[in-house]
Amino acid sequence: MKLDDPRSILITGASSGIGAALARAYAAPGKRLILGGRNAERLASVATDCEAIGAIVETRVLDVTDRAAMQAWIEGAFATGPVELVIANAGISGGTGGAPASESQAQVERIFAINIAGVVNTVFPAIAEMQKLPREAGRLRGQVALMSSLAGFRGLPGAPAYGASKACVRSLGEGLRGRTARHGIAVNVICPGFVKSPMTDINPYPMPFLMSAEKAARIIMRKLARNRARICFPWRLWALVWLFSILPVGLTDPLAARMPEKPTAES
Repeated sequence: MKLDDPRSILITGASSGIGAALARAYAAPGKRLILGGRNAERLASVATDCEAIGAIVETRVLDVTDRAAMQAWIEGAFATGPVELVIANAGISGGTGGAPASESQAQVERIFAINIAGVVNTVFPAIAEMQKLPREAGRLRGQVALMSSLAGFRGLPGAPAYGASKACVRSLGEGLRGRTARHGIAVNVICPGFVKSPMTDINPYPMPFLMSAEKAARIIMRKLARNRARICFPWRLWALVWLFSILPVGLTDPLAARMPEKPTAES
C-alpha cells in the first residue's frame, strides 16, 4: 500500500468530530470507507456526504466496547477486501467539574472501557488481519492509527481518567510501532490539542489554539502519509504541554490544581 493514498479506510467514532472530518477528507471517487459510530443519524449524514463525492461507504452502528462485535465487523471488512488504513478514533471525555472530590468510579470505568478497551478491540483485530495479507517488497501490509491526545502527557486534576486513558493509548501505540514495523505494518499515534467537536463544545472555559475538525483532519492525513510515529498538534500547545510534562511535579502541581475542570457529562 501507499501511505499517501490509502484506497480503503476504516474509522471508528466516525459520526462526529475528528472521525467525521477524516471520513469526509479521505472520501474520493472509488475509495472505500468503512465507518463505525454510535449515532446512527449522524453516521448516515457523514456517509451521504462521502458518497456524494464518489466514495463507496459501508457503515455500522456499534459499541467499540463489544469485543466480539468489533472483531466480527473488522474481519468482515477485510473479507470483502484488504483495509489499508485503520483509525481507532472512538472516544469519550469527562472530568471532575461539579464532583465533590473526584470523578465517580463509574465514570472512570466508562472512559477506560471506550478509550482503552475500545481502541484495543479495534487495533488488535486489524493487525491480525493485516498480518494475513501477502507482503510485497517495499510495500506495507497496512497502517493503524491510534487516537490519543496532548492530555495524555501529564495527569491533570480536572480530568484524571481522560488523561490516563489517552496516556495508555499513546504508550500502547508507541510500543506496538516497533514490533509491527518488522511485519510491514505501520502504527502511528495521534495527539491532538483542542479540536472543535461535541467533546469540546461542552467545555465552559477558554481552549487555547482551538481548531476546526477539518483542519485537524488535514494535519492528520498529511502526517500519516509521512508515517510520523507521533502526530502532535498544534505545535505551540504541544510545546507547552511538553514543557509542563518535564518540569518537576512539585513545581507544576500548584498550577495544575488551578486549571479549570472538565464537565462530568460524557461527550
